[in-house]
Amino acid sequence: MTNYNRIMQVAHAVPEKIVTNDDLAKVVDTSDEWIFSRTGIKQRRIAQTENTSDLCIKVAQDLLAKSQVSAEQLDFVIVATMTPDYQSPSVACQVQGAIGAVNAFAFDLSAACAGFVYALSTADKLLKAKTNQSYGMVIGGEVLSRVIDWQDRSTCVLFGDAAAGVLLTNQSTYGIIRDQLLADGTRSNSLTSGGNLQNSPFILSKDDSQRCLRMNGRDIFDFATRDVAKSLSEFVGNDLEDIDYFLLHQANARILDKMSKKLHVDRERFLQNMDRYGNTSAASIPLLLSEKVADQTLSLEGKQKVVLSGFGGGLAYGHLLLTL
Repeated sequence: MTNYNRIMQVAHAVPEKIVTNDDLAKVVDTSDEWIFSRTGIKQRRIAQTENTSDLCIKVAQDLLAKSQVSAEQLDFVIVATMTPDYQSPSVACQVQGAIGAVNAFAFDLSAACAGFVYALSTADKLLKAKTNQSYGMVIGGEVLSRVIDWQDRSTCVLFGDAAAGVLLTNQSTYGIIRDQLLADGTRSNSLTSGGNLQNSPFILSKDDSQRCLRMNGRDIFDFATRDVAKSLSEFVGNDLEDIDYFLLHQANARILDKMSKKLHVDRERFLQNMDRYGNTSAASIPLLLSEKVADQTLSLEGKQKVVLSGFGGGLAYGHLLLTL
């Protein structure tokens, strides 16, 4: 009998501060109608005191409490993020230390909005190498509000802060079935963020302008609705009718609209929560997953097939088919 790696438990953590579109209209030239009609976003959570590690630690603690797995049983902690507290230490090491996962190795993975799918795929491979009962933790966490240019209405209205993740185990009768990871680095400049501070006395030219997030929205939209839609359709293939729900990166409601039309799938099967959280990059897919388990749209009982699909900066994208 085939053994799978399955998601045992899910959890999420978001800042308390809610910033609505009307709130943003007070600090930048925009409006609720302008934002919602173009993105489907009504509000987002913004961290006032939390760092990425704080949110991820809350998720990790919740995952352990819900699953009754001890921190000492974890084999690894992977955090997908493009907004770590520091370049070093990694957020994953901060999480590992905070929860006391003394037997786990830990590392961050940077693939922007595709980060959670990339990290989950990596975790699947790691668990497949284990011959005994093993556990791993995968978290997507972002505090994007720290890298946003709050005077740039083309980006500041889109993003929010959150963390969410899953606890995985191996030797199950259902779980992750297959995946596909892709990238197109020829278009990497379509989204940039976090350029290094250029304070060396030996550098020939100094330009710190790329420290804030910069995005060519049209490029990213076209990439998602053309390249990602095509690859997703090919990835799903003959499994299309068996899939209960699609959990895509929550970037823009119009992207989900186009995806459903191109795959000839009812829009209701494309789950959505960006209206309340905005684009939370690597956190968006696990945040959606955690909320939909909480409201019982999804279960963790091996009864539903779902597809996860992440896409964004890099340009990185990927898909994953699993039974929940």
